[in-house]
Amino acid sequence: MTKNNKTVDAVRTWFITGSSQGLGRAIAVAALDRGDHVALTARRTESVADLVARYPDRATAVQLDVRDEESARKAADQALAAFGRIDVVANIAGYGLFGAVEEATDAQARAVFDTNVFGPLNVLRATLPVLRKQRAGHILQGSSLYGQTAHPGVGLLAAGKYALEGLSEALAAELAPLGIGLTVLQPGYLATEFLSHLAFAEPDPDYDGTVRAVQASLGELPPAAFADPARAAAAVLLAVDAEQPPLHLALGRAAQDGLRSALTARLRELDAWSELTRAVDDSPEVS
Repeated sequence: MTKNNKTVDAVRTWFITGSSQGLGRAIAVAALDRGDHVALTARRTESVADLVARYPDRATAVQLDVRDEESARKAADQALAAFGRIDVVANIAGYGLFGAVEEATDAQARAVFDTNVFGPLNVLRATLPVLRKQRAGHILQGSSLYGQTAHPGVGLLAAGKYALEGLSEALAAELAPLGIGLTVLQPGYLATEFLSHLAFAEPDPDYDGTVRAVQASLGELPPAAFADPARAAAAVLLAVDAEQPPLHLALGRAAQDGLRSALTARLRELDAWSELTRAVDDSPEVS
């Protein structure tokens, strides 16, 4: 079986952002375990040194700050020098902010977009010339459940993920004729360090009944609510290997249920207001 002009059982080279922890690390380990090559990118290369030591012939540590376009170019060049090609680009690095939309400072809001939107764009501009020259490859865009829905406290996080999903859908159509696939990953709650690494906006008591109530409920989620990142990574590899990979891939029951609920509610609202919506286009009756 072939996919994107490349045999599925051939060794792939992965370029993964956010390799030091969470889903990025889980994907890196899964790829390395099956014999693929991985450029492990991180702001601090010592954070992935254990993986390089474990897989010395298949892993290389690459310094990368996704917020810096020149850093992304240098990282792509280093990966190419190490392995000769790049087959899968996984934009997984992310920044989480919790708080009401009004509570977020300008600096916090920009930090979200610098990492979650402009960061992937920097990586894409650095790596897509390689994939286009090969006329083969696959892009993984790390979105989340919050790329299609939002609740109090995640407005800025969702804004970045919505933006990423919008550009990704256009990008997928642009890359398809060039032999390059794209999948938007939409994990729900994973058993990673993400929640413990969240930044928080300065609280305003007017939002205690909404934002802080949600914060409390998230803190009370049982361990069973969090999916195993290793299982999520295994699903990602299966999707990349598929003859026709999905454009969107929900990861975990919480993601699937949340996305279904959000999309169904959107369709109900669209139908409920259909008469008024269509009146915008319909010609008025002539009396």
